[in-house]
Amino acid sequence: MNNTRPSFREAITSGGFAYGAELVTTRGVPRDDESNRLVGLGEQLLADPRIAWVSITDNPGGHPMLPADWLANRLAEERRRVVIHLTCKDLNRNGLESAAWRYAAEGFDHILALTGDYPVEGYGGLARPVFDLDSVSLIALLHAMNEGMEVPRPGGKTERLPATKFFIGCAVSPFKRHERELMPQYFKLARKIHCGAHWVISQLGYDMRKFYEIKLFLQWAQVRVPIIGNVYVLNRTVARLFHDNKIPGCVVSDKLLDLAEKYATGHDKGRAFFYELAAKQLAVFKGFGFAAGYIGGVAKADAFFQIIEMAEKFAPNDWKAFAREIQFPQPDEFYLFEADPETGLGDITRLNPQYAASLRSSPPNVTLGYRLARQVHRAAFEPGKGLYPALEKIYERLEKNNDQLALRALYRIERVSKELGFGCRDCGDCSLPETAYLCPRRACSKAARNGPCGGSHDGRCELDDKECLWARAYERLKYYGEHEHMLDGPAVFYNASLEGTSSWANFYRHRDHQAATKTAPPTPKPKTDQEKEKPT
Repeated sequence: MNNTRPSFREAITSGGFAYGAELVTTRGVPRDDESNRLVGLGEQLLADPRIAWVSITDNPGGHPMLPADWLANRLAEERRRVVIHLTCKDLNRNGLESAAWRYAAEGFDHILALTGDYPVEGYGGLARPVFDLDSVSLIALLHAMNEGMEVPRPGGKTERLPATKFFIGCAVSPFKRHERELMPQYFKLARKIHCGAHWVISQLGYDMRKFYEIKLFLQWAQVRVPIIGNVYVLNRTVARLFHDNKIPGCVVSDKLLDLAEKYATGHDKGRAFFYELAAKQLAVFKGFGFAAGYIGGVAKADAFFQIIEMAEKFAPNDWKAFAREIQFPQPDEFYLFEADPETGLGDITRLNPQYAASLRSSPPNVTLGYRLARQVHRAAFEPGKGLYPALEKIYERLEKNNDQLALRALYRIERVSKELGFGCRDCGDCSLPETAYLCPRRACSKAARNGPCGGSHDGRCELDDKECLWARAYERLKYYGEHEHMLDGPAVFYNASLEGTSSWANFYRHRDHQAATKTAPPTPKPKTDQEKEKPT
């Protein structure tokens, strides 16, 4: 193993600017020439001093492919400079933990934790996704492993397992058109970092103002982690796929698609234009003070090197012009921060006035039923307040006396009222108060309890069959001034052992996931410099 080169962790925390490269595996056992190509590409990239690390994807786009660690193990001599993607769509929490133990045992300590794309195919029909965890709860699991996880043993004893050394990454999707879709992405990013993420990489888009806004949001939230800018080298086919929302979370605007179509008619099929666009993005990331730029979308080592060479040849201040040039937003795109006229980028001291103005509006999602649910919650489900102490004692007494008749009657009332009011799926471990009374099992394709995935488009689910639950929840909570804390607290882990039982009984008897969060302090509300100077 070559220990003279910095590890991935060292490269992106050194204060300099590093380059990373994406590797994608194949479906099926690779033929000898294909295997040699994949491994050879990884070896070529890692042998070049300009490439700080390679990152190996996990079944991207929802397709079944060789697992990332298959290729990682063929690059094991450089394991310190390999990042493995780990997604939640194919494995439950036990499978994810097992995979993480395997990576740790094999010396792969760099993991990018992702929720993952919804499956698009499967042998014999469409695969049923797992999504037992999401990116936030996966990060919390990996963080617990780093702390030395405590596990139960026979006889009521516990054992603390050896601590791992994972350097945990997370992703954020800033390329959302509407406020109600973008802001939950930012709040979820803060939650990921509070749950244990050490670094962040952006999703794919072509608007440098939105990339810069990631940095501004983290400053606003008073959080510091290395940021990696994501570059995908376009061609006409990929530009069309991104534009038509065929790859969840990846955005190409009408204007950029027109340029892609125009240059793709050239003798080189637009390669010079697309390579220069990627190189300019890398130069901008460096100018922003990002830790690194990550390149995907090419399959030959020479292409990676050519793009990096172009980026390195630009003059030190060229990035400022490129940052203005590469702004391809969607129509009426929402930004959290107003643009600075001098730079064309966001100004952290000036929040978008739309953000404040929408506090005074009453969106259609704030229904009479939701208002009533809030009243019921305030009356009976706030610990230590209202009817809560009495109901807590009632459930304690009924269970102590094994009064099944009364318990079944209460359970029937709960089932009927929640099914009629919220489309309840009887999970037994209810998250309705945390999701603005929108059942995550009914209203989210990934049953996400810790915030939105990155696959939504125009406020609609990745599957385009409904509105995004978290966009709707954001509007409801913002109306009550609660949106900035909507994703506070530790990660939510659904307890499957409670399936088909009374969530009321589990709540009052402290068996559900909320038992771990009732005493958790809220995350301090972030403020801009302007807000710090002026009273609200």
